[in-house]
Amino acid sequence: MDVSAKGVTSSDVSTKDRAVSGFGGLSDEKRWEKVRTRLRDEVGEAAFKSWLAPVGIKDVRDGRLRLNAPSRMVRDWVQTHYADRIRALWGAEMPGVHKVEVAIAAPRAKVPPIPDSAPAVVGRNIEAREAAREAGIPAPVLASDAERDSLGAPLDARYTFDNFVVGKPNEFAHAAARRVAESKTPAFNPLFLYGGVGLGKTHLMHAIAWEIRERDPSRSVLYLSAEKFMYRFVRALRHQDIMSFKEQFRSVDVLMIDDVQFISGKDSTQEEFFHTFNALVDLGRQIVVSADKSPSDLEGLEERLRSRLGCGLVADIHATSFELRLGILQSKAEHMGVEVPPKVIEFLAHKITSNVRELEGALRRVAAHSQLVGRPITLENTQEVLHDILRASDRRITIEDIQKRVAEHFNIRLSDMSSARRARAVARPRQVAMYLAKQLTSRSLPEIGRKFGGRDHTTVIHAVRKVEELTSRDAGFAEDVELLRRMLEG
Repeated sequence: MDVSAKGVTSSDVSTKDRAVSGFGGLSDEKRWEKVRTRLRDEVGEAAFKSWLAPVGIKDVRDGRLRLNAPSRMVRDWVQTHYADRIRALWGAEMPGVHKVEVAIAAPRAKVPPIPDSAPAVVGRNIEAREAAREAGIPAPVLASDAERDSLGAPLDARYTFDNFVVGKPNEFAHAAARRVAESKTPAFNPLFLYGGVGLGKTHLMHAIAWEIRERDPSRSVLYLSAEKFMYRFVRALRHQDIMSFKEQFRSVDVLMIDDVQFISGKDSTQEEFFHTFNALVDLGRQIVVSADKSPSDLEGLEERLRSRLGCGLVADIHATSFELRLGILQSKAEHMGVEVPPKVIEFLAHKITSNVRELEGALRRVAAHSQLVGRPITLENTQEVLHDILRASDRRITIEDIQKRVAEHFNIRLSDMSSARRARAVARPRQVAMYLAKQLTSRSLPEIGRKFGGRDHTTVIHAVRKVEELTSRDAGFAEDVELLRRMLEG
């Protein structure tokens, strides 16, 4: 109908709209409360609190019901999952409404003022943070900053790139971590670091976080263990506060999850981590993950999650070499301000091969004894101070130690010891490791087989016989096996 033809003014139209909107004596707000009550009964209390309770009505105009949501995530979820039902419930009372639109309530242009003394930490309000970036000013410090800090684990000030000793076993992982830390956009997504205990995964993750904060303090970095991620998720479920959990974890610029193998077998946590992972990747945010095995070797993880974790860059950290242990000891001694004779450094590098943490602990123990007792650091005093560690090391040779030493010697990955690969370059070292495990440990054949990817005891018997055959007719191969034996025993 032509409004001007009937002599109706714009003010008359507005008056008519308001009258229709409030028919039956109900305001739009009252009607929205009735619709929300129906929705609460239909979707349940938990889903209602997470998604619908924060949504308010803006207005009804031109056949459209317009709603306000507190965040982009809530807006998208309500628009996708509840818009049709909301339109149907509203239409039962107001047939003229044919569309539901959900918008973000807070205007992006308004950015809270920033005190000069405020630390450069970003809160969880993603709209305010992005508005600040668009305006070319530092990101705001919001009331939820303390809450965000409590979400993650504290960063160790010692774990920086400057304090990380690079050697052949870890140079690839170090280079990948550097690239991620220095890139403003995701270089590899995700970056997946894996290796044995005490080889430097956590050090590299902390170093990435420190470097990003130093280069761009406006970027929010959240680092925590997979165990803490699960704890936060379970707590959100218990308190029916899933929406806050999702927004907290999906509004960061960099998410770092340590020891992801912990969520193996925990289906609900894996489901939430999977969706968090996808949401961050879709938004172009960086993800860094660590584990003790490669994604393909992690048991108890859903196939789709293993696939996701392996779709970026997978970087492994090998067992330390003698040269790398020397470099680590020299670096640690320098940072501690302690002069350690080269012979003592070499002795420790030879004797303590399990991991870097034990190596550093032994050095600190020797240095502390020297300072407290007033005796010089000598080879004899070192052997006396570390007698329990050295005796345990001499007495106990584990299958894991053998696997690490053999993998290092033949320059293959530790994960190849338990993988299904049958290439000769992998199968032969694996057979050597099985042979040495039979010779140097008291483990049974089935136990040895289980340590090598769940293989049968007959596979171990075949490996032992094959190595014995090769050593009898190949002097070079026999020399390799004997060298490995001496290194493990000595």
